[in-house]
Parts: sequence; C-alpha cells; structure tokens
Amino acid sequence: MILTVTLNTALDLTYRVPALVPHASHRVTQVIERPGGKGLNVARVLGALGHETVVTGFAGGATGETLRALLARTTAGQPVRDALVPTSGATRRTVAVVDAASGDTTQLNEPGPAITPAEWTAFTERFTELLDGARAVALCGSLPPGIHVGAYAELVRLARAAGVPVLLDTSGEPLRRGIAARPDLVKPNAEELAQLTGSREPHRATRDARRRGAHAVVTSLGPDGLLAATPDGLWRAAPPAPVKGNPTGAGDSAVAALLAGVVDGADWPTRLAHACALSAATVLSPVAGEFDATAYEALLPRVTVHEPATAA
Repeated sequence: MILTVTLNTALDLTYRVPALVPHASHRVTQVIERPGGKGLNVARVLGALGHETVVTGFAGGATGETLRALLARTTAGQPVRDALVPTSGATRRTVAVVDAASGDTTQLNEPGPAITPAEWTAFTERFTELLDGARAVALCGSLPPGIHVGAYAELVRLARAAGVPVLLDTSGEPLRRGIAARPDLVKPNAEELAQLTGSREPHRATRDARRRGAHAVVTSLGPDGLLAATPDGLWRAAPPAPVKGNPTGAGDSAVAALLAGVVDGADWPTRLAHACALSAATVLSPVAGEFDATAYEALLPRVTVHEPATAA
C-alpha cells in the first residue's frame, strides 16, 4: 500500500459563482464538499488510479467527523483507508471560490487546530506502525499549530530507517529542515523553490535544491509543466498546451503520479509524463482530489518529456 500523511487535514468547500467581484454580494450557483488537505487529495487520486492507499494525520471536531464520513463514501477506484488520529481541536476548512466567467479560483485557508504533545506522540506511533507494509509514503502540506518545525525531518528519518521511499511536499522552514533529512523526492512549486534556494531561475534552483539533500527534486511550473533534477539527469515535461480551470489540487495529482511511478518501478520520463498529464487533467476537474479521466488519457501521449539544453 501507499501511505499519505496530512498533518493539517481540511474540509474542502468549493463555491462556484458567475463572476467574483470585490466588495459585492454573490449568489453561489454550486457548492461541493470534499475531504481535503494535500495528502488526502493525493490518496483519493491514487485510489482512483487503482492503488491501495492509507491516509493518516489528524482529524477532530464536527468538521473532522464530516471529513471522515465523506472519505468513507469515496467510491472511485480503490477505497482509501482511514488511519487518521483524533485531535481535540476542530479540523479546519478551506474555501475555493471559482469564478465561472474567468475560470480563476480564489482560495481561503483556515490555520488548523493546535496539536498537543500527547497527540503528536500518538501520531508518530501510528505512523511508525503504518510504515510496516508501506511501499512508499508522501508527507504533504502545512504544519498545524503546536507541531515543531522539524516534524517532517523527523518523519523522513523514520521512513528512511524503515526502508520506505519518502516524498516530501511542503514549504518554508519545514521544507528546509525536511530536505536536509534526505528524502527520496521533493516536489515544490516554483515559489516554494525560490523561497528555499533564493533563486528564481528554475533549472539552477531545482539543482540547488537537490544538492541540499533530496535524492530527486520535481518542481511544478504551473501551466508550463514540470522540471526534474534526478540521479539520471535533468528532465522537463510539458503539456501540449496550457489548460484553464481550477488549479487547486493539480500539484497533489502530480505527487500521486510520482508515487505511483515509484511503486511501479517506472523510469523518470514515464513518471513525469504521467504526473504532467494527470496534473493538467485535474485543472479540468471542478474540485481538488479528482481528475478528468478522459482528458488524462487524451493528454498523456501528447506530453513532451526531454532533457533541456541547460542540463549540460
């Protein structure tokens, strides 16, 4: 099975409005409610792809109960197994407002509940147990209040000690600490990469991030695709054309494809082609954690993967 970790889970709400206008009242035309947080999105996509997946992290309060109930009703592909740890605080909500006229999305994210030392201990014990039998693990998203900034570095070391390949997808100081613990793969976006390395030149920054400790680094470049620095060289993957829609969760789908490539033993060009196509197909879906399967199959053979000239 594949294990995904979401320390700051969320109940995702997606509102669609005809047009988003500042300082105005809006009539919402559609409301969609889903279990959320980066690792849960990854798990739902992996389940839809047919992979056995387990989710862990924290869930609490009425929103946590709703999240777990929605997760249990996920039916596409393989069901996702719930191994979330209870917390006394209420799970946060995230709100995505989709502007139907422009296709743009505005995201509002609550901070999440404070985690107590006892709850963190309970989680690390659960995580260690789940590593037994895991073929790969993804550590995803922000840290809720109360968890120390080196938490992901601690979890990377636990996964490496268990011999389980580990992917890290976070930002800021947790990313800086985590990458030093030598994860197998790190997947920042361009802004997170610039904050980590101080460089906004993607090729230089991606290679610099790898020198900081990661075995491989795959950078999301938004509609321009992916850039990867790997032991086999530098690779660039791009969709045939930019797609418009809701980008929320596109990076999580890329993570899902990369994890699937790890457990399937795929080579880097194959992993990146699937990650790029799946990410674009997610933009075409109205909610995070889902993708347009028809678009995915149509896009996959049209994704270009090559070694950039700057690789030399």
